Amino acid sequence: MPPCPRAIKVNAPTNEVKDMDFMFTPVQEALRQEFEEFFSQEAKHAPEGWMGGMEAMFSTNEGWAYHRSVAEKLAQKGWLCLPWPKQYGGQEHSHIEQLIFNEVRAYYRVPGVDVHGPVAVAAGILEYGSEEIKSAWLPRIAQGEINWCEGLSEPNSGSDLASLQTKATEDGNDYVITGQKIWTTGAHRSDHIFIVARTGPEGSRHKGLTYFLSEMNKPGVTVSPLRWMNGQHMYNEVFLDGLRVPKQNIVGEVNRGWYVTMGSRNFARARVGSVAEAKRDMEDLVKYCRTNYVNGQALSANPTVRNKLANAAIEIEAARQWAYYVAWLQSQGKMVAVEAAASKYFGTELNVRLANIAIEIMSLYGPVRETSKWAPLQGRFENLCQTSLGFTIAGGTTEIEKNVIAWQGLNLPRLR
Repeated sequence: MPPCPRAIKVNAPTNEVKDMDFMFTPVQEALRQEFEEFFSQEAKHAPEGWMGGMEAMFSTNEGWAYHRSVAEKLAQKGWLCLPWPKQYGGQEHSHIEQLIFNEVRAYYRVPGVDVHGPVAVAAGILEYGSEEIKSAWLPRIAQGEINWCEGLSEPNSGSDLASLQTKATEDGNDYVITGQKIWTTGAHRSDHIFIVARTGPEGSRHKGLTYFLSEMNKPGVTVSPLRWMNGQHMYNEVFLDGLRVPKQNIVGEVNRGWYVTMGSRNFARARVGSVAEAKRDMEDLVKYCRTNYVNGQALSANPTVRNKLANAAIEIEAARQWAYYVAWLQSQGKMVAVEAAASKYFGTELNVRLANIAIEIMSLYGPVRETSKWAPLQGRFENLCQTSLGFTIAGGTTEIEKNVIAWQGLNLPRLR
């Protein structure tokens, strides 16, 4: 995997930081090499037909077993919690060093990192959790003992998360939670869930929400699958019917769970993994174009194909550098809501464009399903066409990200 460009300067739109240097320190160079060696070897142990991504991890028993085997090794190395304080199992690495880890792992399409635990859940606990909560949960996350799913979106509360209707009612030392969550990634594989529920009165919106941690294997939790068109199983509905959660499992304060949620969302949106996956996909697509011919001429010699590939390559590099920029801002202690929103928006839309470009280049072979011997690149881009659009919605829609950029970054007025 090529190193990051050196000494590149960019202008910050909102944080009044004028420039940035991409030069890696000797420690970071050594870490990158260590990550490269580890993940390049782990990639050799992937199940047959492995294409990487959350869909492959959650959809099959073989994919899940591969994920868990890598997770155990990462926990032993202390790599699941690189930037955390050492007292909770971390190594106190910088945001840039965490980003290097994310990039290398994604490039080699190796799983092993829980989708939510070390990032979203841990970020909320570290920033808002009591010492009791931190001591109880962080070491278990660092050791990869538990797998998390998120109880956020609801059938009528997606982008407008503050309108959610799942209720939590105080009852002695517990809260009793009743409601429905949807698009819950990996709920059928997870043993724990974090839930945002309404503890305030009707109409309280974000000022009446509380953030809970709970086991999945408890009375009152029912999981129902939501499958992709191609049959893959990543998303679920989760029905909560009288789930009891101890008060000691509340992160932050009662009725202030919105701030815990948003703090973890901003951290999660600084994504380089999807860009690294796109870079690897792009490399595979270029190889395909060099080795496949139409009318005696390699696809890579076709001017139209070359133009499409060049545009995609430029966009991937732009997205990669922006992800580094977000991490650098975080390392400077800057608020990155706007920049992280831009990174998420551009990166997910980029994957949609890349999938469509690949299918266009492959022509009639492009839509052939992965189960067919005629499917180019094991049907990876046919699969990406079906799944990529969902990621422009999950974790914050493109429209919401644009609103964050417009309102917070450009100070544009809101329409009334």
